[in-house]
Amino acid sequence: MGHYYTVSGKPPASTHTRGPIIRDLAARLRGLPPSLGPVRLIGVDGHAGSGKSTFAERLAGALGGAPVLRLDDIASHEQLFAWTDRLTAQVIGPLAHGENAHYSPYDWRTRTFAAPRPLPAAPVVLVEGVGAGRRALRPHLALLLWMELPREESWARGRLRDGTEQREFWDGWVAAERAHFASDPSRPHADLLVLQTPAGYEVLPGPGATVGPDQNMTQSDEPSALW
Repeated sequence: MGHYYTVSGKPPASTHTRGPIIRDLAARLRGLPPSLGPVRLIGVDGHAGSGKSTFAERLAGALGGAPVLRLDDIASHEQLFAWTDRLTAQVIGPLAHGENAHYSPYDWRTRTFAAPRPLPAAPVVLVEGVGAGRRALRPHLALLLWMELPREESWARGRLRDGTEQREFWDGWVAAERAHFASDPSRPHADLLVLQTPAGYEVLPGPGATVGPDQNMTQSDEPSALW
């Protein structure tokens, strides 16, 4: 949804942008086995307004500039959630064959698709947006992250960010998101939950995680926290 709204500025500065959580998570992602051809495809899902884009940008930076596919570029007014076929044809198929993908980003203001944009078949590729952990994509993901913020709080943040001029669109979006997650929930399948805290981020095992008895998967931005 981000391309539809007025840009609200850069993400707030944080001393933890390159803190231990981001670095440790990036290191873990690099060590995962490929999930889509040569690519480790990482999903970052959550409710609209939960902070997915900011977190994905910071994680991509810690990964040395990993490509980020934003589902805002794949969705459209006519297909808020019915975009799986287009994503499969333009992105999933090529990456599965080790080829660079090319997708046509949607312009939310002109309601048209722009010229194709490349998406490299990099070692790690992030796909962020509502529905990144949907049923059709999960088989291709190396890991699914869920931004752990309640939907009402997320939507309130999104509405505040985008202003009253987008009120009508938000009303329609909320109904569509409710319907999507009712039929195809992502959170129950998340490997990790990402919580934003005053100090940065905390990462916890998700409902879909398999954690051995000798593994501590809880992390925060405190120096004493270990993976």
